Amino acid sequence: MIGRRLPRKEDARLLTGRGTFVDDVVFPGMLHVAFVRSPIARGRIRSLDISTARDLPGVLAVLTATEIDRFNAKLLTFFFTPPAEFPFPLLARDRVAHVGEPIAMVVAQDRYIAEDAASLVTVEYEEETPVVTIAEAMRAPPIHTGADSNVGAVIGVEQDEDLEAAMASAPYLLTRTVRHQRIAQSPMETRGVVASKQGDELLVHISCQSPHLVARYLSHALDQPHLSIRVIAKDVGGGFGFKNHPWREEMSVIVGCMLLGRPLKWIEDRWENLVAACQAREQEMTVRIGLDRDGKLLASHSDYSLNSGAFPQVPDANVAVHMFMWAAYKMPQCGFYSRAWYSNTAGLGAYRGPWGMESLARETLLDVAARELGIDPVEIRRRNLITKADQPCTTPLGIPLEDITPAECLEKLLEKFDVTAFRAEQAAARQEGRYLGLGIAAYIEPTGAAGSMAPMTGEFVQLRIEPTGTVTALMSTHSQGHGTQSTMAQVIADQLGVAYEDVQVFEGDSSRGGFGPGAAGSRQGVIGGGACRRAAALLKEKVVRVAAHIFNVSAESIAIDNGIVHIAGAEKQARSLRQIAEIAYGEPSRLPPGMESGLEAQYRYDPPPVTYTSAAHACVVEVDVDTGFVKIRRWLSCEDCGTIINPAVVEGQIAGGLAQAIGAVLLEETGYDDRGNPLAVTYKDYLLPSIADVPDFEYLHACTPSQSEGGFRGVGEGGAIIGPPTLVNAIADALAPFGEVPLDLPLTPPKLLAVIEGRPLAKPAEKPATQPMPEPIASPAEEVTPHREAGVLVDGSWKMVLATPMGPQPMTGHFETQGGVLKGTLASDQGSQDFEGTVTGNLLKWEMKVTKPMPLTLKYELLIDGDTLFGKAKLGIFGTAKVTGQRASTTTG
Repeated sequence: MIGRRLPRKEDARLLTGRGTFVDDVVFPGMLHVAFVRSPIARGRIRSLDISTARDLPGVLAVLTATEIDRFNAKLLTFFFTPPAEFPFPLLARDRVAHVGEPIAMVVAQDRYIAEDAASLVTVEYEEETPVVTIAEAMRAPPIHTGADSNVGAVIGVEQDEDLEAAMASAPYLLTRTVRHQRIAQSPMETRGVVASKQGDELLVHISCQSPHLVARYLSHALDQPHLSIRVIAKDVGGGFGFKNHPWREEMSVIVGCMLLGRPLKWIEDRWENLVAACQAREQEMTVRIGLDRDGKLLASHSDYSLNSGAFPQVPDANVAVHMFMWAAYKMPQCGFYSRAWYSNTAGLGAYRGPWGMESLARETLLDVAARELGIDPVEIRRRNLITKADQPCTTPLGIPLEDITPAECLEKLLEKFDVTAFRAEQAAARQEGRYLGLGIAAYIEPTGAAGSMAPMTGEFVQLRIEPTGTVTALMSTHSQGHGTQSTMAQVIADQLGVAYEDVQVFEGDSSRGGFGPGAAGSRQGVIGGGACRRAAALLKEKVVRVAAHIFNVSAESIAIDNGIVHIAGAEKQARSLRQIAEIAYGEPSRLPPGMESGLEAQYRYDPPPVTYTSAAHACVVEVDVDTGFVKIRRWLSCEDCGTIINPAVVEGQIAGGLAQAIGAVLLEETGYDDRGNPLAVTYKDYLLPSIADVPDFEYLHACTPSQSEGGFRGVGEGGAIIGPPTLVNAIADALAPFGEVPLDLPLTPPKLLAVIEGRPLAKPAEKPATQPMPEPIASPAEEVTPHREAGVLVDGSWKMVLATPMGPQPMTGHFETQGGVLKGTLASDQGSQDFEGTVTGNLLKWEMKVTKPMPLTLKYELLIDGDTLFGKAKLGIFGTAKVTGQRASTTTG
């Protein structure tokens, strides 16, 4: 059953319009919501008049922050932590920070009346100069009150003397800046929520990636211990990370439902989706690579910045970019400095392969280096990729590798694609005035992660054989097009020995099964599939025990095939699974002594910490030098996703990611003007790839079983990660005779024509400064210097916050001093740990070792000023994090 191209169970329902999406859900007495949104990017709300809107017939309420804030609901990150050191509001309070920010919520009998009423709300603004770009964020005052700067997160080391020395001594040093534009995730189904309070139960239908995760999120965000929360998401039209958890509008609707006691529905329209929803990818990265003259890697440093917008789902300095920048390559040493910047734009949300900038930067720069050094792009990869023979090994950033296969994928790809023949074709085409190019790229990606972050747990399945002989699985996985109802059924059928048609998988309801984060991080095949195998094995063992007892034979003589229980040497005694199930449920006296009735099993599978997928891709393009248009002529994918459950599903996932990659490289961009107004608010302005832009992909599979149960590897995000550098490299190769193609996405026809015609690219005009830019803001640790003072009181308890890359981490610290010795304990929701360090006046220093998310030595250096504590903690490869705190109590001796 494993490895077969079986038809997906979901397709008949979805392709005939019989799916159930959020907008299909209707409750008696349901009301509809529309939002009043800011038309400016930054400013103060001077007045808000809702009276005319509230008086419109059919309007039941107009809710503002005044009403919503009474409920004290919180916005949290994917990690269930606060998104920043200052709170993010559900509805704007006295200020707005981006165009489209929700200010008020109109509740009416239907959406038409709600929209009409929203247009009657009068808001008077005192507009301010917005901060739009990364460059502006770097030099502008903070956009958020209470913030020290526009830096939302920072990791890494800006200057490493040893690394600088290594690069300075390199025979060849390459430096380039890669820019990725902002893009919209553009799911087929926009966001939507229907909330209904039914007694002590809050029932939420929402377009999401895991009902179980959303239910857990709401329990934290609403903080209503006695409230029963049930979340349902039957069918979802695409998620891509964008729907990991609720955000401002969904939370406002849920709170509004609880305030009004009526079911509320909000369905995001496409204008809202393109203007107000979280977006992704606006980032730039300056990479320096040192190589020898033979193209061997010596050292590298990356300076990375990400525009997080005003209210990101997490201010993300994107440590994963750097963890996997050189993970597939033999890079002796590397470093990075990475920052997330607040701006007056829509907030950052996750998008398929959110760390994919590493592959774009690395693979495009390797091609530049190959051209400048006179080395074939394939050869420079062969000299540097990690092979099976090099493993086990550890990357410079401490990632252990045991079974990655990027080099082997590349060789398998080259068996199918004749590079020599292509180069001959390319040369002949150039004689005719046609410009063909070949792009090659290789990578690895982490999939199936569990156990290192609060939400990323194992996956759970409850499995039973019904009295009818059919098999039912209740799962924590969840599909937004992944086909999990089919792939999980294949795994169960294969392991249990039943027909694929006889297995039904139910998911999409937090009241079924146990917690699991569902679709996030290419994990469902690995972890959900592993859970299915383990549960099916337990259930099969139970069937065998029952059959052996009934027929008085050994368990070794029992086999199950296609739903029939066979007995070796006694085929006439074969029975259907239904017959065995009827006995197991209805005649418990015939079961083995001590066995419970029924045929049920459950299992929560916790896989290895990370399961890696490898791949190599090749792409051939033709660039029209008269128009700058790019035609993709051929695309080959060689992916090692381990044991393949269903090749059609795997290839569908790769194709979907590659289609998004093509859009990112050639077409898509949601930009802003200098006043923070979005420039792409419909699909006339925001260009998605059509079927004419996407070729028929060719697939090769290198099936190296992983160490996870079943040998599976994830595949969901790969195409979106490796696709962009493959295509960029092909375009750059095609236009090599004209000069270097800028690493500045999207590569639109005007940009490519500028290369072809030898013209400099037009740059946006610099925004005139409306006020003098301040001097760089010093961190608190720089403002107060250590001093010896008899009155400094260290001992006691402190409420502290550590600004980690995953969001602020609240902690409680307890300090005791004995002369110059500091002893204490740090406690958080992750546990507690004792430490010992030194105290010099008001300066505290200590180190402590942690094991999650990976083994690290944390180095704290804090200052005390009265009842205030501040400073920093060095987090190893995660850089430096700010620490702040207030005294909770004192201890005197």
